Amino acid sequence: MNGLHSQLEKIDRFRWRIPESYKTGMRVDGVIYASKDMLDAILSDKAADQVANVAFLPGIVKHSFAMPDIHWGYGFPIGGVAATDVDAGGVISPGGVGFDINCGIRLTRSNLSEKDVRPKLKELVYALYNEVPAGVGSKGDIRVSAHEERKLLAEGARWVVEHGYGNKEDLEYTEERGEIKGADPDGVSPRAYERGKNQSGTLGSGNHFLEVQVVDTVYDNGLAEIFGLEKDRVTLMIHSGSRGLGYQVCDEYARDFIHIMSKYGIEVPDKQLACAPVNSPEGKAYLGAMRCAANYAWANRQCLMHLARNVFEKVFGMGPKDLGMDLIYDVAHNIAKIEKYDIDGKEKTLCVHRKGATRAFPPGHPELPEKYKKTGQPVIIPGDMGRNSYLLAGTEGAKETFYSTCHGAGRLMSRSAAIRAGKGRSIARELEDKGIIVKSTGRELLSEEMPDAYKDVNQVVKVVHGAGISKCVCRMRPIGVIKG
Repeated sequence: MNGLHSQLEKIDRFRWRIPESYKTGMRVDGVIYASKDMLDAILSDKAADQVANVAFLPGIVKHSFAMPDIHWGYGFPIGGVAATDVDAGGVISPGGVGFDINCGIRLTRSNLSEKDVRPKLKELVYALYNEVPAGVGSKGDIRVSAHEERKLLAEGARWVVEHGYGNKEDLEYTEERGEIKGADPDGVSPRAYERGKNQSGTLGSGNHFLEVQVVDTVYDNGLAEIFGLEKDRVTLMIHSGSRGLGYQVCDEYARDFIHIMSKYGIEVPDKQLACAPVNSPEGKAYLGAMRCAANYAWANRQCLMHLARNVFEKVFGMGPKDLGMDLIYDVAHNIAKIEKYDIDGKEKTLCVHRKGATRAFPPGHPELPEKYKKTGQPVIIPGDMGRNSYLLAGTEGAKETFYSTCHGAGRLMSRSAAIRAGKGRSIARELEDKGIIVKSTGRELLSEEMPDAYKDVNQVVKVVHGAGISKCVCRMRPIGVIKG
């Protein structure tokens, strides 16, 4: 990695170039968004080298990008963004989406303030923990038959709303309205169906969470007002994905793609970048199955929000109107989308891979809800359990990155290293001393997810705001956390 360190070129304060000459076979440069202070950590693992490897993909356009929360992942780095030209043999790679397809974030406002919640905070956190299934293999109360599951995969959040889990307004403020078109339930294996059938409305494990937060800083009062937020307002953030179903889809297609690359004369430096042309039968099959998993994840987060709303209503004895728990936005992190962009003066149809990266459409974008046409897309960036999370807005400056920005703080330690660092410590007690009540399925999980294991989200957000690829609106601090 020292070789890369010597070849890295500074573009400006927040961007660094990996030149195409770094490795024979790179088709484009790599570009990493980071501050100088973050570079040593970024270059200390294999993630930056993965940025260079992604640049080998057939059909890749502009650059292989990495956001400041970059860390090592399967094939692509987590925090990686790459787009391929669909009509010029551009490929799609399961490693460029990730195993937890449409792992994403949902942010809900409320009419509550911290003084309303603090006296009942422990009761609220325990009630959320008891009512929202969490943990590895957790099974939910929202059960679907085999026929219904196929409908859910095709229709996503719309299916669960039509079955009483939320309202139509929730769909308006969900990316793709929670239902990406072109999902093909026939492309999902029986094993994937089996893994998904009992996990609707479950949080999952690892870094997934429900978090009760308080807005502590407002950077743009005008945008915050449109989003329904102000200082001291209580919010709820939900982080979850497609559970075992999405993992199975990725695992099967990533494995199969290794063996079909030779059919299309594709060579990549890492088999974890296995891919197929988007327009090939294999590429289309994966795209259809990936969309099913994405719809499953949107349906899942919709169910989780419905369950959480019910808990808030019970704990505070308030009806939905008085409680005001309206969805601000729901956005995917791990997904590949077919989008059109102007490349060198010509409109191109691109397959945009965002792995651990957030879509950040600017004001006026036709895919945004009318309410956000003037603001740009809400961009939700979670931090760790002990620091802050952010709400930002998409900007025209993000066109450079195919309207993409960071997705979180990014891990600093592996899970095993975090467990070792947490030995003999009570992470729950440390957080409670900061006024944060935490419930989790295990002590070891809290060590895995302790604040020390993550980069400082404040520094990550400073980079994307400073680089102009998203704009800070407000900051939230956690007061109650449920971990899977």
